[in-house]
Amino acid sequence: MMGHSPKPPRAAREASSLERMLSLLDVFTVESPVWSTEELIRQSGTSRSTCYRYIKSLQASGLLTPVANGSYMLGPRIIEMDRTMRLCDPVTVAGVPPMRRLAQETGHSGLLCVLFSGAVMCVGDAPAPGAPALFSRGQRRSLFSGAASKVILAHLPAHQLRALFARQGAAIAAAGLGGDWDSFRRTLREIRDARHCITTSEFLPDIVGIAAPLFNAEGGVLGSLGLAAEARHMGPKLRPALAGKVMAAAAEVSDRIARQQPGTALPARAVG
Repeated sequence: MMGHSPKPPRAAREASSLERMLSLLDVFTVESPVWSTEELIRQSGTSRSTCYRYIKSLQASGLLTPVANGSYMLGPRIIEMDRTMRLCDPVTVAGVPPMRRLAQETGHSGLLCVLFSGAVMCVGDAPAPGAPALFSRGQRRSLFSGAASKVILAHLPAHQLRALFARQGAAIAAAGLGGDWDSFRRTLREIRDARHCITTSEFLPDIVGIAAPLFNAEGGVLGSLGLAAEARHMGPKLRPALAGKVMAAAAEVSDRIARQQPGTALPARAVG
């Protein structure tokens, strides 16, 4: 006689329930900022009563707020949390002043980015006057395209790079980083040796990006600092000098990060 499958441990069930509840926040985007209760129930993949409980908890915590006709949008608690991040996140605190100074000195847009769960997120930007919209705080991008991303990718530990190539080899090849492990590794070594990365037209036509890596006290890569501008304002002859300025500013930020963490190292973000 076949027995019943054992139930998963309570902690595992609770973790799974918490993950499902928090995943509801992922559906709120610039393109779809408002969701009805019925839509959230369908998205949750849970029963109506369970999803109601999720919504109630998220609303009570301020992560969701009700709007007209029984719909919801992101709540004000997220603004409060963003303020805390701006004031307390070591990369933001250390990186924003040098980023702004670099942008002011060069006249180009400054970008401050971090590694975030298999992608790159902008945590600070200083747009140049009249520059096109590029990459602003809170936006994510692929880890495989653009100077701000590639310079982080190049400094990941070898075991993470192997795992990435095994899972996303096609995307890596499509990004021009190498069709096999040896060529991928060679491309990244060239970026590491240069200590910066320069790309053109990888996200927007005729936009040049220059970025250098940011490290914790133990040399683990955390993110990148960079500049971006239209190619006509950042011609090939200007790029070596600008790269030097970017690398110097990035080194300053890395030093500031290390000094904020006396005796310990801010952990490098893992690739999810």
